[in-house]
Amino acid sequence: MRINVVTIFPEFFQVPLATSIPGRAREAGLVDYRVVDLRDHTHDRHRTVDDLPYGGGAGMVMKPEPFFEAVEALDPKGPIVLLSPRGRVFRHSDAVRLSLEEEVTLLCGHYKDVDQRVAEGLATDELSLGDFVLSGGEVAALAVTDAVVRLLPGALGDHDSAASDSFYEAPLLSPPSWTRPYDYRGRQVPDVLRSGDHARIEAFREELSRELTRTRRPDLWAQAVRAGLVEED
Repeated sequence: MRINVVTIFPEFFQVPLATSIPGRAREAGLVDYRVVDLRDHTHDRHRTVDDLPYGGGAGMVMKPEPFFEAVEALDPKGPIVLLSPRGRVFRHSDAVRLSLEEEVTLLCGHYKDVDQRVAEGLATDELSLGDFVLSGGEVAALAVTDAVVRLLPGALGDHDSAASDSFYEAPLLSPPSWTRPYDYRGRQVPDVLRSGDHARIEAFREELSRELTRTRRPDLWAQAVRAGLVEED
């Protein structure tokens, strides 16, 4: 697939997209990244991408023209996602949906806001990482990219590793993990995990998953109960 990123900080993406799973996926030919400098689509000597908001108020607003012209130059064929605190919360189901596309374009805002005409007339989706505000859309774009790329067939050496992640099938948190040494500073690995009894181990992990979700994410637990995936205690 191809992932396009439109940003005023293209250097922000150089190392992350060349590292770990995103980097290996590109080397394997599974994904191609195009990072576009929004300032290349301005027409004044200062390469201006922002201006004062209509109606007054604090902060600067990113202008619509550079975004529209950057996307028109890309001529993308898939979804165009604006990363914004006003967007729907990005979830695993969104990562799955986007991973099935041949091309995805991510628009990174900055400053106080992005002109609403970008959201209404250019973006096909508006997504947020959660109920907090970042300095810009770059961090969010990297998070979305990583979540999408790791789902591409062949991106992970072991598909079961992804299949056991939180949210992969049911909206439940994954259980904790342990590795060697068995005893570390008085904290020991649960004996059931060393028993070799796979049925007991699976039941143990499932119960931990349910308990963590019930106590830490009651919203997800309620969702799982409504969907009939778990029974309410």
